[in-house]
Amino acid sequence: MYSRILNFIPAERVKFNEPMHRHTTFRIGGPADVLIMPESFAEVTEIVSFCKDRGISFFILGMGSNILVRDKGIRGVVIKLGNKLKNIRISDNNIYAETGIRLSELSKRAAAHSLSGLEFAEGIPGSLGGAVVMNAGAYGGEISKVVAEVEAINDSGLVKKFTPEQIQYGYRKSIFQNSDYIILAASFKLEYGEKEKIQATMREFAHLRREKQPLDLPSAGSTFRRPEGYYVGPMLEKMGLKGYNVGGAAVSGKHAGFIVNTGSATANDVINLIKYIQQKAREQFEVDLQPEIKIIGEA
Repeated sequence: MYSRILNFIPAERVKFNEPMHRHTTFRIGGPADVLIMPESFAEVTEIVSFCKDRGISFFILGMGSNILVRDKGIRGVVIKLGNKLKNIRISDNNIYAETGIRLSELSKRAAAHSLSGLEFAEGIPGSLGGAVVMNAGAYGGEISKVVAEVEAINDSGLVKKFTPEQIQYGYRKSIFQNSDYIILAASFKLEYGEKEKIQATMREFAHLRREKQPLDLPSAGSTFRRPEGYYVGPMLEKMGLKGYNVGGAAVSGKHAGFIVNTGSATANDVINLIKYIQQKAREQFEVDLQPEIKIIGEA
């Protein structure tokens, strides 16, 4: 059944039984039945239609930066948008970008054109599509503050354009998290600024990331959503969990808000560590910590 995909996608862009640790920043994850790397919106539509017609489940993947894939992998098809679909157009203070571009690359391109508003995205490893879905943010900036329009397609092939109001953004939230729409592209309206000041701000953010985040070890970024009234890192430090490990998964000794893969972590190691942290947070702070990372795949 899966081999019929080769009728419309070249074999070099279709991988069978593909280990997902090769496609996530956590470097963890069992095999996907099929991983496909489309090069156009038309191919995305064709793959989705193929899956829908045959009752095959599919998952949309960008850069794999906010994902934990379980050890048994993913049944069905993974559509990886982070390899291609990276075109970008800049007109005056408006930017149109396709879903696969890395958010940090988008911020650099904006800065090169003296456009301000995406400085916060310097160093964020995820794709534009994932950032739009999650309302990615850092250092006081968020996607929701600069996005002008989002173009998406549903599993019936219907293309729709969304305004920021329709997206209903909140803290790490959007309507796309609970819909069948796939992000194809987004438009941004930015402000003109001085290129040197914009780039200086980005260098400062890059310095802060190097100083405070465990960039030397694989992770999926911040593990938990920030609970009201607390910061996760200091909370875990107060609980004495900095450096605490389960197997190859550990609370970062540099920033306790991150769980890192010390080299041999399994998805079960990470999940068990998350559960332990959640239990301790409930016991000591009466706080229900919710994962920011998305856990997918076969348990």
